[in-house]
Amino acid sequence: MSHDGAVMRAVRILLQLLVILAVFVAGFGYRRWYAVSPAKVSGPPPAGPSSITAVPATATDKAGDLPMGTIQISPQKQQLIGVNYGLPSIGPSIKTIRAVGKIAPDEQRIAHVHTRVDGWIDKVFVDFTGKVVNKNQPLLTMYSPDLLATQEEFLLALKSKDLMKASTLRGALSESDSLLAATRRRLKLWDLGEAQIDEVARTGKPLTNITVYSPVNGYVTVRNAFPNQRITPDTELYTITDLSRVWIMADVFEAEASLVQLNQPVNVTLAYGTTRVIKGTVDNIQPQVDPMTRTVKVRIGAENPGMTLKPDMFVEVNFTIALPSQVTVPADAVLDAGLKKTVFVDRGNGYLEPREVEIGEHVGDRIEILRGLKPDERIVTSGTFLIDSESQMKSAASGMGGMPGMPGMSSPKPAAGKSQPPPSTPARPDSQPKKQDMKDMPGMGRPR
Repeated sequence: MSHDGAVMRAVRILLQLLVILAVFVAGFGYRRWYAVSPAKVSGPPPAGPSSITAVPATATDKAGDLPMGTIQISPQKQQLIGVNYGLPSIGPSIKTIRAVGKIAPDEQRIAHVHTRVDGWIDKVFVDFTGKVVNKNQPLLTMYSPDLLATQEEFLLALKSKDLMKASTLRGALSESDSLLAATRRRLKLWDLGEAQIDEVARTGKPLTNITVYSPVNGYVTVRNAFPNQRITPDTELYTITDLSRVWIMADVFEAEASLVQLNQPVNVTLAYGTTRVIKGTVDNIQPQVDPMTRTVKVRIGAENPGMTLKPDMFVEVNFTIALPSQVTVPADAVLDAGLKKTVFVDRGNGYLEPREVEIGEHVGDRIEILRGLKPDERIVTSGTFLIDSESQMKSAASGMGGMPGMPGMSSPKPAAGKSQPPPSTPARPDSQPKKQDMKDMPGMGRPR
């Protein structure tokens, strides 16, 4: 009995293993069949909320065939996107070029004070940098042996002229006059003023200390004059700058420099927020471009009432350029994709045609259109980016619409009168795989 019981238990275990193996094989085969079943993948694509339809090549309207790429957007979708329409404008326009300027002294209003003789400084009246001086204001006094000797020669020439008046020698008086004129001219060349020369002639005594006067009105920007200092004609005693009129050096980008012209009026405003506008005029345009900033230096001359503009101060410069008549559209109407610029033209009934255009100057919030658009064509002025995105997605979907087997793509429709054959059902795999004899396996042979 024990032997029969063991046999029965072995049979039951073997049957259980066979059942488990059959269930596993059946489930695996059904899963493979379900994954490739055409009934699951060949149905129509689900309907979506999009209201944009790509126009095929054969689509037509009342005016004729529509260009490729034209799309149709329902009024509801246009309202969601925020589509607005408008017409291009044609006519003259004003372009404003803004640049940063820096104040600089007018080089034609800078005076350097030197003496024309050697000597020593006695007294200094202007004794610090930045002091305001007026024209003919005393700056310092100096002693010069050469100038003193020339004054004495001048006094001798005066005395000889008086003596030659009573002389009977022919030509003596004219020679004394020539000597007097020569000494007087030498004093003038050494910057001795007429009033000082007349004082020497009136008093009959030379001036020991000569006063040096300011040649212009302005500010002392350099001072090298100190008491008891020995000076030569090479010594720069003072530099005096007249700031009643200044230069403004503006940096204009090379792409806009050709629009700036000489004698062009310019508006200058201060950088710290004041509303005051200072008028200026373009005096000079530098002939070279700065290699670091790629800008051109434009020099502007401007009056400086109240000394508001100070050297090295930054200001904002506005150049107003009058452009000729041109076609312009809002900047938002142009879809800029680098080398390609596109606008959407309204073709009626919700149809929008993407058209490539060539643009010119940017005029404020508008762009000049050189080619590709007529003034009477109605275009989209806002929402172009979303329209282009939807158009690209719809074009891609339309291009794959004829590919059978793709998810969401429909297969070509059968001709009229012909029924579509039912999809073939792949054969199900056998419940049990066919066993292969080990002797047929590569490298396996029958036992000898």
